Amino acid sequence: MNMIVCVSRNWGIGKDNQLLFRIPDDMKQFRALTTGKTVVMGHNTLKSLPGGKPLPNRTNIVLSRDPHLQVEGATVCHSVQDVLIKVSALPPSDVFIIGGEAIYKLFLPYCRRALITWVDAAPEADAFFPDLLEHPQWKIRQESDFREHEGLSYQYVEYVNEH
Repeated sequence: MNMIVCVSRNWGIGKDNQLLFRIPDDMKQFRALTTGKTVVMGHNTLKSLPGGKPLPNRTNIVLSRDPHLQVEGATVCHSVQDVLIKVSALPPSDVFIIGGEAIYKLFLPYCRRALITWVDAAPEADAFFPDLLEHPQWKIRQESDFREHEGLSYQYVEYVNEH
């Protein structure tokens, strides 16, 4: 499985259930990488999506503790094990964990790749991605050159779990 996320300098990913950054090229890359694939998210991430609806042209899985939650256009799972069973027949490269903070932490041990858009800024955040620099099994495979958008400098970094 893969993780895909846009993080700040201090691994922040969101504030008040909203993304910290809206970078058009990053959104395009996210769409290109996840279209036709399976995305796994928490209920709050689902609520933060346009219209609070599942992403189009993807298989959406929502992990929630709410035993009564039903989401039109998505499969609802209630444990990590449920999700792992649902995706077990899929190629791992076709499954993307897309947030939020708790979901990233739960699935970190099960993922092989983390596709990070790293933004050289540190706005206030209340949700964070695990700091991969504190996890020695995660190594940088490749980094893009820095790019700019409206004064923000960012780069794409691919990490691999060598565990």
